Amino acid sequence: MREKDVPAAFTSSLSLSRMKSVRVAVVGAGVIGFSTAVCVAEALPFCSVTLLAEKFSPDTTSDGAAGILFAERFPDIPLERQKRWFKDSFNHLLAIAQSQHSAEAGVMLSSGWHIFKEVPADKKPFWSESVIGFRFMTEGELKRFPDHKFGQAFTTIKCECSSYLPWLEKRFRKAGGQVEQRMVKSLHELSNSFDIIVNCSGLGSKTLVGDNKVYPVRGQVLKVKAPWLQHFIRDGDGKTYIYPGIHSVTVGGTRQEGDWRLQVDEGDTKSILVRCSRLEPSLSKANVLCEWVGLRPSRKNPRVEREEVHLQGRRLHVVHNYGHGGWGVTLAWGTALDALGLVRQCLHEMLLQAKL
Repeated sequence: MREKDVPAAFTSSLSLSRMKSVRVAVVGAGVIGFSTAVCVAEALPFCSVTLLAEKFSPDTTSDGAAGILFAERFPDIPLERQKRWFKDSFNHLLAIAQSQHSAEAGVMLSSGWHIFKEVPADKKPFWSESVIGFRFMTEGELKRFPDHKFGQAFTTIKCECSSYLPWLEKRFRKAGGQVEQRMVKSLHELSNSFDIIVNCSGLGSKTLVGDNKVYPVRGQVLKVKAPWLQHFIRDGDGKTYIYPGIHSVTVGGTRQEGDWRLQVDEGDTKSILVRCSRLEPSLSKANVLCEWVGLRPSRKNPRVEREEVHLQGRRLHVVHNYGHGGWGVTLAWGTALDALGLVRQCLHEMLLQAKL
């Protein structure tokens, strides 16, 4: 549930003095964690919001993400909710891309092609109405990619988290948020210090809340210097892509489910360069700046919901927002708004409980 779906009376009727005592912890400093922390801190200034994480930028999984906005459909989440997540995220980042903050935040418009070896069943995906200028590629355009039979052309957004996360942290601190670097091994550690816990721990939720439905999908990418490239190219299989950015071009990649390896695999590096050079021959002249490996926190469906847990004799409200897989940047702001709505629900129940 989003912020605007919850009546303002849920929180406005709370006395300011009482609300000042509500302590909110956000666990996780990736793009989901910081997006959620900013949403809560800015919308609920009467709450004390602390973000806790073991790792911060540039050492999060989000930092290596290509960060280009489009999505795949999750099987068990209402389509309208997924559309809202995408649209809210796209509009949020579009506003930044068109503002004076674009360069500092690492957010830019990006145009290009999404190509397929076979015509997909869903030729016009649910997110097509949110991006700019979505259309099918012409036969003339497809001649450049002789192994592909169908393509989509559109303008979307690229968000580079190595810049975006520090920018979000500044915004969070400006809203009164506090940041603490520490590993949170269990919710028990936080039960006496906070009233609401927002779990954005990604793959860490496997141990933090015992969720065996979350699993790693290993991704390896290269950052290369190729300033002549201006358009993205993505193969429909999701494993081969070229994404020009502000400082470098991200080329990839791998989607290795259940693979926990964080070491660079030279075989993967060679495969990436061969596959991407087939799509864009000029890449053979590009200098490789660095190699990067990250573990996408994947789940059949992202978990954006709330629950109550009883820890050390206390009733504790927990909001979950994790399991986005490779679509974290794409859906971060949309699911953060949903998580904010869930925090508001928790506050309302706390109010009702206090009146009993």
